[in-house]
Amino acid sequence: MQNELTYPDWIAVDWGTSNLRVWAMTAEGDVLAENGSDQGMSSVAPGEFEVTLLSHIAPWLGNDHTPVIACGMVGARQGWDEAPYRAVPTTPLGDIHVVPCKDSRISMHILPGLKQEKSADVMRGEETQIAGFLSENPGYDGILCLPGTHTKWAHISAGEVVSFQTFMTGEMFDLLSRESVLRHSIGEGGGLDHEAFLGAVSDTISRPEAVATQLFKVRAVDLLFGADQAVSRARLSGILLGLELSAARPYWLGQSVSLIGASALNALYAKALSAQGVSPSMHDVASTTLQGLSAAYKDLSSRA
Repeated sequence: MQNELTYPDWIAVDWGTSNLRVWAMTAEGDVLAENGSDQGMSSVAPGEFEVTLLSHIAPWLGNDHTPVIACGMVGARQGWDEAPYRAVPTTPLGDIHVVPCKDSRISMHILPGLKQEKSADVMRGEETQIAGFLSENPGYDGILCLPGTHTKWAHISAGEVVSFQTFMTGEMFDLLSRESVLRHSIGEGGGLDHEAFLGAVSDTISRPEAVATQLFKVRAVDLLFGADQAVSRARLSGILLGLELSAARPYWLGQSVSLIGASALNALYAKALSAQGVSPSMHDVASTTLQGLSAAYKDLSSRA
């Protein structure tokens, strides 16, 4: 924690479906302290968002007014207060949604997500990561891939999100590995066999129409030959990621690609893309999120 006499100039908040992270920040973007919990949007009752936030940031609040800038599912329809989507093509950051607070020590600002009406799609939270990336790479022209439960592929040009596409690959892996017949072969986790992973990626890109049968073969091979769980897990992961790469080909083929995600997911996507002749750069999702929130704070301060 920071010295008790040092109070932040503002507070950054990343409030997703499952988790809440908060940072006490200086105007220059330095982190004084941080906190967090598993009190994500889905576990907070309507009307309890402000008190939940205060339980995490109260030690950082003095008598002065402190702005709070948040991104993520806190701005969803089921969240604290809905921050309307902004339509692409657009810059990742724009007008900030202001939420009335009972506690006069804070003012709450939520960053809106982005929407795509042609080829319907939405994102909420990833726009802040994109903004953080662009604050460090202002001239970037290419593709950003943001791996996660719902992976986003976004075309970036002239500082704007031109288009994007979402893939439920992470959620599909979770459902199949935990709820389907494949759970008996996948187990509860562990490593991946990299040779099996890359083979599955390549096979699926070549024959995406065969995914349904290839998925069952994961179970059949285990039953007949006793496959190692690391191999079965790799096959499932490679099949699903290969399916994603097959559909996302217009985004990565012949393009500059940068990955923004957790290190393990970045490494997995980089391995799959490298096998297709693409060498992506990799960027930490927590850092880019904080950089994006800092960019929003600077923009808000310049308007004050």
